[in-house]
Amino acid sequence: MVILIGNQKGGAGKSTLTLLLANYLSQVRKRRITVLDMDYQQSIVTKYEKAKVLENPEPYEVIPCDLKHFPILLEAIQRKKGELLLIDLPGKMDDDGLIPVFLSADLILCPFNYDEFSVDSTLLFAMVTQRINNRAPLLFVPNRIKSTVRYETRQQVDQVLERFGKLCPAIADRVDFQRLNTNETPAIVLPVVLPLLELIYEKYIPREGVS
Repeated sequence: MVILIGNQKGGAGKSTLTLLLANYLSQVRKRRITVLDMDYQQSIVTKYEKAKVLENPEPYEVIPCDLKHFPILLEAIQRKKGELLLIDLPGKMDDDGLIPVFLSADLILCPFNYDEFSVDSTLLFAMVTQRINNRAPLLFVPNRIKSTVRYETRQQVDQVLERFGKLCPAIADRVDFQRLNTNETPAIVLPVVLPLLELIYEKYIPREGVS
C-alpha cells in the first residue's frame, strides 16, 4: 500500500505527519514500513541518520528519493509482501515526475493550516491530485491548531474541502512535536494524535494479508 503525505505549501506539517504515522504503524500496529523522503529539506532523512549515529534501533527504513528514481524504488519495495510505503512529497507541484507518484497512491493525506495561503495551496493540491488519481481517498488533516485562536473561516473552508475528500480530527499545536523523531513519538502528544492515527488505520489501511 502506498500512502502519500503532501501539500503544495511548505510548513503545513507533511514531515511531522509522516513521522507520526510511521511511528504509529511500526511501533503500535507492528506493521512493516518504508518511508521515502522526497521533500527538498530532507528533514526525515536527517532525523533518521541522527538516530543511526546514536546507535538506536531502526523501527523502519527511511530512503531519500529523487522523482526520477521513484519507479525503480517503488517496484523494489512492492516486492516486500505486506510493506506499507509512506511518501513525504516535495512542497511543489510543478514537476511532471510527480504524476507516477500520484498514480501509485492508495491513500493521500493532506495536512493544512487555516490561513489564507495554506487553504489556497491545499485546494490546488486537492484539485491536481484528484484529477490524476481519483481512486485514492483524500484525507485533510487540520494541523497546528491553536486553542487560543478563533478561525473565523473554518466552517466555510471545511465545506469546500469536503467536496474533494474527508476532514479528519485536527492536530493541536504543541511545542512537544519538536522532540518527534524516527524512533519515538513523545508520550505527551499521543492523546493529541491518536484519534487521527487510529481513524486512518481502522478505516483506510487493510490488515496484513488482506488486499
